[in-house]
Amino acid sequence: MLVTFHNVTFGYDGVPTIRNADFSINENERIGFIGGNGEGKTTLLRLLLRELVPDEGEIVLKNGIRIGYLPQVGGFESDDTVYEAMKEVFAEDDLLIARLRQAQNSLETATEEEMRILSSRIESLEKRIAARESYTYEVRIKTVLGGMGFESVLTQKVATMSGGERTKLKLCRLLLEQPELLILDEPTNHLDIKTLFWLEEYLSSYKGALLIVSHDRYFLDKLTTRTLELDRGRLSSYKGSYSKYKILREERYKEELSAYERQQEEIAKLKDYVDRNLVRATTAKSALSRMNKLERMDILERPLPPIKPPRFRFETEEKPYEKVIFAEKFDLKAEEKVLLKDASLLLMRGEKCALVGENGTGKSTLLKFLLSGDKRVLLGRYVRPAYYDQENADLDGEERVLEAFWGQCPRLSQTEARAMLAAAGLFAEDIDKKVKELSGGMRAKLELAILETKRGNLLVLDEPTNHLDLPAREALEDALQKYDGTLLFVSHDRRFIESLASSILSIEDGKLTYFKGNYADFLAAKRAPSPTAQAAPSPEKKKVEGYRTKEERAKEAQKKTRIREIETRLETLEKEEETLNETLAACAFDYVKVREISEKIELLRAESDALYAEYEKLI
Repeated sequence: MLVTFHNVTFGYDGVPTIRNADFSINENERIGFIGGNGEGKTTLLRLLLRELVPDEGEIVLKNGIRIGYLPQVGGFESDDTVYEAMKEVFAEDDLLIARLRQAQNSLETATEEEMRILSSRIESLEKRIAARESYTYEVRIKTVLGGMGFESVLTQKVATMSGGERTKLKLCRLLLEQPELLILDEPTNHLDIKTLFWLEEYLSSYKGALLIVSHDRYFLDKLTTRTLELDRGRLSSYKGSYSKYKILREERYKEELSAYERQQEEIAKLKDYVDRNLVRATTAKSALSRMNKLERMDILERPLPPIKPPRFRFETEEKPYEKVIFAEKFDLKAEEKVLLKDASLLLMRGEKCALVGENGTGKSTLLKFLLSGDKRVLLGRYVRPAYYDQENADLDGEERVLEAFWGQCPRLSQTEARAMLAAAGLFAEDIDKKVKELSGGMRAKLELAILETKRGNLLVLDEPTNHLDLPAREALEDALQKYDGTLLFVSHDRRFIESLASSILSIEDGKLTYFKGNYADFLAAKRAPSPTAQAAPSPEKKKVEGYRTKEERAKEAQKKTRIREIETRLETLEKEEETLNETLAACAFDYVKVREISEKIELLRAESDALYAEYEKLI
């Protein structure tokens, strides 16, 4: 037994955060620890680490236990290079190897008595070195650093790295230290998909116990065999991974509710019998017997129903043309760094496309570029985009929550605004707070509630699951599955991607690649390349081998000429319509002119629609 909690209670300002927690962690166990945002998971971890002292109860740790802890915030600090900082873990191994060599060298000049002593020392050192696998530590360092994506920066100073990179380095250090109990609080936050797969495989063979706090459902299912849930201060244990826990939790609630209701029925019957028979001499004895039974009964508490997850609903007002976004042969840069070269893409109406790639490849930059109004990107007719920013940059931290939401959708009544916020999980106690006072999860829910009001038929989402707890992620998944518009999104949550994506855009080695199919098929294709993977579709894709006849080349030239004519005419029509709308506003009370101008606008729009329809076919 590594850790035991005996009826531990802890709270802040007299309000219990954890009530009567009772559980143990055994050697080599794999435990997932879940709970809603703000439930107290970090508090329980701090109690386990003895950074906090329980108000009641007892926490017992195994004597001499080595615990490694990766917090959500806070990276590794060092003035050394990446490799040197990891090598510090094996200082004792270096010392043992140096002592062994020294002893071996001393044999050459040793007396017979000294040789016996040295031989015994060498044997002892060799056993210790073999037990610690000291000779292989450099391989282990390179394996861990390579798997976590640091193979090209071994000589870089740790102090010059970003916060996310230093958090990953802290995880590397913990993996190399191999504590008996490794506690990981959201270890996947700073990892791309490739590194996630590596970490899962590495932890699958980890020799110690694992306690993992994570919102990554695949990660939990892959690694854990028991699930701890903290819900409204109460800690419950379920045998099985996250997926199994969901089934068991529902079954347990139904069983506990049934037992509670049966007991309440029995209590009601006993009380009714006592009330009717206690005053009668002939039945008083049996009534007293039932009173004693009531007094001896362990009264069950009504089980707490599962907290209702937030509800999201994304609706559209009109359908766009079939081709929603198309861009051809564009380069993408971030400052001086070239992210994409000669890239093209085409997104069709109703498609749900996941944009994937390692950290730093330019996924967020690409999303912003597509919505920037750049002339290299064409949005289809009637496309109405709505964007979710993972940084929530459009929110003013000084505004009240209700003001921030209402300012984005003033057409709603206050009652409607409050109802939408409540559905998203922001209740009366939240909406009067300043935005900056909200947790990351609450800000994400506010941003998603605002997104609902946009009624976009193209949703562009940059890491919408960041900061959301598991029920909120699943609620968002459900809403987006029902969404009938077009979806382009970035997420590190693999379950989220697999639930939604009908196609994949991948950024790798400066190239944008399109895959038609779900995420599981995409991963399978990456392991064993198939013809399904192809360059991201271009609005005007040419055959490599050229045209067979002059007639075909002439038709292609005619098509290009017609495309240019349509683009020029559409631009003219838009300007004419804009001018007519300004004139219309100026003569609003001249009904003759209003009718005349309105008819002209209708004619322009009819011509525009016809040209757009032809344009869609040509490209």
